[in-house]
Amino acid sequence: MSEHIQTIIVGGGQAGLSASYCLSQRGCENLVLEKADQPASAWHSERWDSFTLVTPNWTMRLPGGEYRGSQPDGFMSREELVAYFADYAERNRLPVAYGVQVESVELDYGGYRVKAGSRDYWADNVIIATGMFQKSKVPAFAVGLPADVAQIPSGKYRNPQALPPGVVLVVGSGQSGCQIADELYRAGRKVYLCVGSTGRVPRRYRGRDIVEWLMKIGFFDRTADKLPSPQARFASSPHVTGKDGGRSLNLHQYYRDGVVLLGRLRSFQDGRFQIAADLMEKLANEDQIEANIIKSIDSYVASNGLDAPEESLPTLRDAYSSPQLSELDLKSAGVTSVIWAMGHSFDFSLVKLPVFDAAGMPVTQRCAAHPGLYFVGLPWLTAFKSGFLVGLAEDADLIARQIAGD
Repeated sequence: MSEHIQTIIVGGGQAGLSASYCLSQRGCENLVLEKADQPASAWHSERWDSFTLVTPNWTMRLPGGEYRGSQPDGFMSREELVAYFADYAERNRLPVAYGVQVESVELDYGGYRVKAGSRDYWADNVIIATGMFQKSKVPAFAVGLPADVAQIPSGKYRNPQALPPGVVLVVGSGQSGCQIADELYRAGRKVYLCVGSTGRVPRRYRGRDIVEWLMKIGFFDRTADKLPSPQARFASSPHVTGKDGGRSLNLHQYYRDGVVLLGRLRSFQDGRFQIAADLMEKLANEDQIEANIIKSIDSYVASNGLDAPEESLPTLRDAYSSPQLSELDLKSAGVTSVIWAMGHSFDFSLVKLPVFDAAGMPVTQRCAAHPGLYFVGLPWLTAFKSGFLVGLAEDADLIARQIAGD
């Protein structure tokens, strides 16, 4: 069975819904193909129970769906986010086909053939809105861990009670890793945390939420051509949390509270992880990232004559007292669970066109990778904010204008 649709959108998350909204507003025929049975399903299936946004509610800026609630400076819970996206799709009567797994997109007779199971679609335009988080990163040596040690990707973690009794090793200190470790040790679990290269920022600084400052200093408006290297596109955003009304996270506090900090895992052999001697380097990197951002904010305040009370952040040194372990014996440490929070890998292999760079990312101009083929919802398409709730609407509108010929 085949069908012609002017524009097929692959993926029904926030990016795909935004693109559909912008096209529908212009009267452009479109159809969203979503593999799950609900819109933006990752917010439900790939987030833990107590998850909240790490950016304030006012950053929810989907086109036609800007936050209008009573708590703009609050942080929506997982349940609220799931309800928001379901309402957005229903209220705007967006054309979404659920339970449709797209297998391939390829050129065909001047347009595109989109294969989805037993059904083929022909389209003049295709928008890829599948995001960057297809598969959790897990090192190859993880297969050697004992069978009685639970291994959980961060997207499958739900709550402390769902884990076996015992000590938990969290591998990765990005947004997910730090928040999960925070929840675990506050619940009374003994936690080991492998530290990565993610930095930190204070939740609030000089009277405002840090995200407001980051918006003002152009953090989200940065473009890929200004980065020091192509690899810098994959750096994690500094960690904070929206829990408890929003608060800061930092490894020095974790150390004071009893979390055992580790360097990078190098390998696993004979029941032991071998650990790189890079913990102090990782701590210094986290501290420096915060210092650089604070310096940029202070310069912005001074140059613009803003009325913002001066504030000095404390110099944190606690974690530098942490011993640098060279190995971790799982049995003697009592580790019964390992949570892999090393980030995710992306996979755009369904697109059968040579439009990707050496890292596997699409090469685009104004979100277009090929005439009629677009990508939306990825960071650095037009700017860093392209991959965030606060910025993807601009790219969705840009693509819709090109398709509509505006």
